[in-house]
Amino acid sequence: MLINRPKSQQPIPDRAKKVFTGILFDVYQWEQELFDGTKTLFEKIKRPDTVVIFPILDDGKIILTKQTQPGREPFLGTIGGRVDKDEGVLEAAKRELLEESGYEASDFVLLSAQHPTSKIDWVVYTFIAKNLKKVAEMNLDAGEKINLKLVDFDEFIELTLNKKFVEKEILSKFYEAKLDPKKMKELNKLFDPKF
Repeated sequence: MLINRPKSQQPIPDRAKKVFTGILFDVYQWEQELFDGTKTLFEKIKRPDTVVIFPILDDGKIILTKQTQPGREPFLGTIGGRVDKDEGVLEAAKRELLEESGYEASDFVLLSAQHPTSKIDWVVYTFIAKNLKKVAEMNLDAGEKINLKLVDFDEFIELTLNKKFVEKEILSKFYEAKLDPKKMKELNKLFDPKF
């Protein structure tokens, strides 16, 4: 599966200088000419891209997660995480699915690839994973406590619109489906394990 990284609305230009290297975030700055001819300093953050996975069991149940992480309120989300350096996007999705659920999938459908904000060079790739097979126990990071929550499609739609659901970058698809029966039918088909 060829996955192209979408272009940022405000790319970091080649002339930008990295002024800070962090554990997760790097900061770039560059001089930018304004419309009146004056110049000012622009700045943008860069971070590793992330993957979000909606696994679907053969019976149609969708796997969500109830998570707790240090320094953060418990939340409802999906399986996912960072794309490691020198790792492909699909490879990261497969790794995160295995680590956080113990499942492998033979089919991945790319639902979305987008920059959540123009001020951070960061893409979130959202996948639907089908034809799952349980092959291992969960192998969580030390900073993760995850419980799997199996839901049917209708409950899934309602839970994604809950304020504790953290995958905000994909919400527009669920709101559109809620308002448009045709889009709901299309979304329901995407989440059908047989298609």
